[in-house]
Amino acid sequence: MSMNRNVKHVNLETVCGITSTLPQNQLVEIAFAGRSNVGKSSLINVLMNRKAYARTSQKPGKTQTINFYNINDAMYFVDLPGYGYAKVSHETVLKWGQMINRYLKNSQVLRLIFLLVDIRHKPNQNDIQMYEWCIQYGLNPVIIATKKDKIKRSQKEKQVRQIRDTLHPIEGTPIIPFSSLTKEGSDEIWEYIDRMHQVFEEEKRG
Repeated sequence: MSMNRNVKHVNLETVCGITSTLPQNQLVEIAFAGRSNVGKSSLINVLMNRKAYARTSQKPGKTQTINFYNINDAMYFVDLPGYGYAKVSHETVLKWGQMINRYLKNSQVLRLIFLLVDIRHKPNQNDIQMYEWCIQYGLNPVIIATKKDKIKRSQKEKQVRQIRDTLHPIEGTPIIPFSSLTKEGSDEIWEYIDRMHQVFEEEKRG
C-alpha cells in the first residue's frame, strides 16, 4: 500500500467562489468533476478515509465552490462544483461553467482529472461537454462510474458499455465502477493517483 493511501492529514485549505483568485499551488492537483448528485463528495470521503469531511449534501447543486483539500502535504484533491443541476438559474450555471473552465485552463499543477458519471444512466450533454473540455486542455480523464451498488452485477458490462458508447473516450481510457457503500473501485482509483503523484515528483526533480 502506498504512503499516500494512508491519509493521516487532511486540510480544506482553499475554497474558491466564482470571483476568487485560484491558488498557485506547488503540489500536484487531482480534480474530481461530475454532475450534481453523482456522489463526488462520497467518493472523496472514501479516498480520504474520512466519514464526512467533504461536504455531502442532500440538496444537489450545493457545492458552488472549488474546494482544495491538502492530503498529507503531498497533493491536493480538488472538488469541482457539481454541474447540470436544473434548479439553479441559467446565469449561475454559466458562471459555474466559466469557473470550472478557468480552473482547467489555468492550473499549472493539475495532472489528473476523474470524471464521475452515474452507472445507472446514460451520460448526458453536460457530461459530454465536461469530457470534451478536459480533452481540450490536454487532460485525459479517468472515468468513474458511481453508484455501482445500485445495479445488479449482471448489468455492469452493459452499463459500462453505454458510458463508453456515449462519451466516446480516447481508446484505452479506463472506466472504473465505484461504490461508496462497498468501496469497490477505490484501490484502482488510488493506483492512478499514486502513479500521477510519482510522475509529478519526478517532473519536479527534472
